[in-house]
Amino acid sequence: MPNHSQFFDSGSYPEKLSDWGLVWIRDNSIRIADDSFIYTLNTPLFSDYSLKLRTLRIPKNQTVTYDTEASFAFPVGTVVSKTFFYESDDNRSISLTSEWDNTLDNLDTDSIRLIETRLLVRQENGWEALPYVWQGDDAYLKITGDLKELPTVSSDKKIPYLIPSKNQCASCHVTDHTKGALLPIGLKARHLNHAKTSHGENQLIFMKKNNQLSGFSTPSESPANADYNDPDDTLDRRARAYLDINCSHCHNVKGPADTSALLLEHSNIDPRSYGVCKPPIASGRGSGGLLYSIVPGEAHSSIMSFRLGSRNPAEMMPELGRTLVHQEGLVLINKWIESMTGRCI
Repeated sequence: MPNHSQFFDSGSYPEKLSDWGLVWIRDNSIRIADDSFIYTLNTPLFSDYSLKLRTLRIPKNQTVTYDTEASFAFPVGTVVSKTFFYESDDNRSISLTSEWDNTLDNLDTDSIRLIETRLLVRQENGWEALPYVWQGDDAYLKITGDLKELPTVSSDKKIPYLIPSKNQCASCHVTDHTKGALLPIGLKARHLNHAKTSHGENQLIFMKKNNQLSGFSTPSESPANADYNDPDDTLDRRARAYLDINCSHCHNVKGPADTSALLLEHSNIDPRSYGVCKPPIASGRGSGGLLYSIVPGEAHSSIMSFRLGSRNPAEMMPELGRTLVHQEGLVLINKWIESMTGRCI
């Protein structure tokens, strides 16, 4: 396998993931290309407790343009990979754990079960999404997606894990439904601005030192979301970071859910627009018969808690990307709502 990745035009995408030279298996271990690096998010999006190896490949001698709020502008030839996997036992049953140190040291195929690798490929005409499904020691392009029945270590039930089709990827990655263009979700300043990395250096500084990021000054002058799981941060910052990464790609002023008027980006500071005492506009069964998105002090009366806690496709939010309830995230949002004061009149 070459040390540097390959790039393919839209009409020549390879069947096997290994042909990209981005992520592959050698000697029962996962490897990544020398011209890629692992990146992590302050708070990651929840996907049925799967663990994720995220890599970014920026073409040689090319730079990314920094933006304070929006997705960074990436040069043609950039490839983002996100590999989904679980810890597993000898029977390939999976563990629902969210702990991983974001290094390649312990990623051997005897202790993990690889599920899929999603690529975002920056072509001349914009980003394109490609789903690769793991089978044995390689992953194979499956434009139509797939469904995996995954047995769990702690239960007799299987998880119906949905691998999205190429078109379904647009449901989340088209964050501006007027323009209709796919964009990365996590590659924004507020998600990348942290030093919780294997090399111990702020990711934005790391990119700047490598001449891969232009327009960036210092971490202190850039937004930074909280780690939703960090007890040392405030409850409000943690909850807002959780909603931002999981919901705001749709719930923003230009997103597919703009007609709901529920705006969940971190920069929105108007309580009513992020749900406090806000009645639903067109949620149908999704309201659960409740009156407001958030009722201060009453999570059990809040539509937001109801929808995050549902597994019914007609009620649940987010609508795609999960079949399970993120119990830890739900507890966080419930605590946040319970901490609020005031009344809905």
